[in-house]
Amino acid sequence: MLEQTLLANEPALRLGAFFGVLALMAAWEIAAPRRALTVSKSARWTANLGIVVLNSVIVRLLFPAAAVGVALYAEAHGWGLFNAYALPAWVAIVASVVALDLAIYLQHVLFHAVPALWRLHRMHHADLDFDVTTGARFHPLEIVLSMLIKLAAIAALGAPAAAVLAFEILLNALSMFNHGNVRIPERVDLLLRRVVVTPDMHRVHHSIERDETDSNFGFNLSLWDRLFGTYRQQPRAGHEAMTIGIPGFRDPGDCASLAGMLAIPFRGPKRASVVGLKPGHQAR
Repeated sequence: MLEQTLLANEPALRLGAFFGVLALMAAWEIAAPRRALTVSKSARWTANLGIVVLNSVIVRLLFPAAAVGVALYAEAHGWGLFNAYALPAWVAIVASVVALDLAIYLQHVLFHAVPALWRLHRMHHADLDFDVTTGARFHPLEIVLSMLIKLAAIAALGAPAAAVLAFEILLNALSMFNHGNVRIPERVDLLLRRVVVTPDMHRVHHSIERDETDSNFGFNLSLWDRLFGTYRQQPRAGHEAMTIGIPGFRDPGDCASLAGMLAIPFRGPKRASVVGLKPGHQAR
């Protein structure tokens, strides 16, 4: 009964959380912005939220049962680690959320390290400003690939449906939070980032400087960047002066319009990530 309720209400729960967090972060950005925006906010928001609508339609068409449905199917057929062993429900839920977060971190590193995947992911980085809508700005092809990876991870883990729903809501909510153009007192930020990725921590990842782009990959837990050596505390230029975006994509007409954004993977300069390269090594 609970499982069927989760599956039936999954879209409403996710949409409610999305719009609730979006509204809260938008209000916070108005009340206490961290940086001055450089591009028309109305143009960016129209394009970024347009991508959200497009991606939502594509995911629903290609994956009608979504991630929760795969979790229920895996449970019914005994697939995955947590369905093979009798564990307390809360242990399986917590372990699944943490394991899925690690999978998303590793996927993020992969999308920076592999040039073909970077071409898809760079649409996210080509945003010339950094605010709550950046957290939902991903190319449809990247969304489809990410969904396939996530579904495979859910099946392999045998993650409970409740854990998958909780993770999906957390992923969306914290992605919007850590992309927020909001000012948090430094002492509070440093305390928060011991556990979760904060806006100041993740903003470094959107720097135009290549070595800074290839750092702070986490979306939810900050643990993974510290554990795997990809953590960088602050950008060299400081948060107010740093340049957001990537080289080669600086035209607002291309980076802040729906058509221009969708074309980004198919044009412009190639760029191999420096993930795993020694300092001073020039990627080709």
